[in-house]
Amino acid sequence: MQFTVSQRFFFDAAHTLQREIEAEGSRRVHGHTYHAEVWVQGPRNPANGMVIDLGFLRQRLAVVREQLDHHLLDEVPGLGTPTLENLCAFIAQQLSGMQPPPSRVRVWREALGDGCTLDLTPPQA
Repeated sequence: MQFTVSQRFFFDAAHTLQREIEAEGSRRVHGHTYHAEVWVQGPRNPANGMVIDLGFLRQRLAVVREQLDHHLLDEVPGLGTPTLENLCAFIAQQLSGMQPPPSRVRVWREALGDGCTLDLTPPQA
């Protein structure tokens, strides 16, 4: 049996963005409340009945949140252009080495209704 567990967090951050549409407002420093969710998939550990101890996952996510919350995303080392796609990839990268590894990362901005999901598990054949 495969189980999927998840944990959410949010962060407030500012950024700029060079783009072709809505360009003027995007070039100015502006901020959003971002929400993120990380999924971990696998069998239950027979010793404790968990895929992953959610306390451990929350601890790892707190470290990631600290790097993003109330920061200018343009200046976060390793993030690159502060897009939703790059935020998903950044969060996944920050969780590298975690066992089991994340299977999915989602970042969204509730107020704007936009979001991005990064699937990290290979498609089933």
